[in-house]
Amino acid sequence: MEASELLKKVRQIEIKTRGLSRNIFAGEYHTAFKGKGMTFSEVREYQYGDDVRNIDWNVTARFNNPFIKIFEEERELTVMLLIDVSGSREFGTVKTLKRDVITEIAATLAFSAIQNNDKIGVIFFSDRIEKCILPQKGKKHILYIIRELIDFKPESRKTDISVALRYFTNMVKKRSTAFLISDFMDKDVSEAMTIANKKHDIVAVQVYDKRETILPKVGYIKLKDAETEQRIWVNTNDSKLRQEYENYWSKKQNQLQHSLKKSGVDFVSISTDEDYVKSLIQLFKLRS
Repeated sequence: MEASELLKKVRQIEIKTRGLSRNIFAGEYHTAFKGKGMTFSEVREYQYGDDVRNIDWNVTARFNNPFIKIFEEERELTVMLLIDVSGSREFGTVKTLKRDVITEIAATLAFSAIQNNDKIGVIFFSDRIEKCILPQKGKKHILYIIRELIDFKPESRKTDISVALRYFTNMVKKRSTAFLISDFMDKDVSEAMTIANKKHDIVAVQVYDKRETILPKVGYIKLKDAETEQRIWVNTNDSKLRQEYENYWSKKQNQLQHSLKKSGVDFVSISTDEDYVKSLIQLFKLRS
């Protein structure tokens, strides 16, 4: 992509996603993703109903009158975006490609993070770690992330989510929040997910296209696996084949949801033709 075209695209996504994060997500995000804990703020005189466990005995003795400690939430978080950049993200048939939706969701979450004074970092992965952007704050940092989301070209087209989870768990020492954004066209990752979620707070965001859930009846079509690039001819007039295809998708989705639930990971599934704003807000409210 040429530099001028890339800058124009970055600006378009910035305007849309920054507005969404400021006007819609700010409060929901703050409530859904708590800070590290409580930190001491100040003292004030004891009032009826206050928790006596918060009495500051040193100040109370000095003034011969009860005072209590006031605490406030220690807000700053480290947020990591684990972005699947494998070949299957290039698929899309309804409105847009999966990669475009992934980019907008990631940018919206990034702006929501910095508006809440959180650091934001990114791990791009396929079946290997393609690139790591260390967590930082600031608009300049976010614009760099958006540029990479738009224009990054991975070395591999395959997927291995476990690789990303293990790398993230080993790299980030303190407890952090991570959004794993993928179509989850991968084998079972429940073991790696469970281990990662014990140390960190993992949120899974699936982005898929409806044509991955159902085959249209349009005669013979040539299908290509975006990750292996293998091609096969399929007769979509075959009702048994179409039903098997739907059953395969349903079974895979049920296994994914069961696996994530077992791992204690919050999960949202978003189609490329849906309003991802509503889906993310529902996810945030679920966590509140």
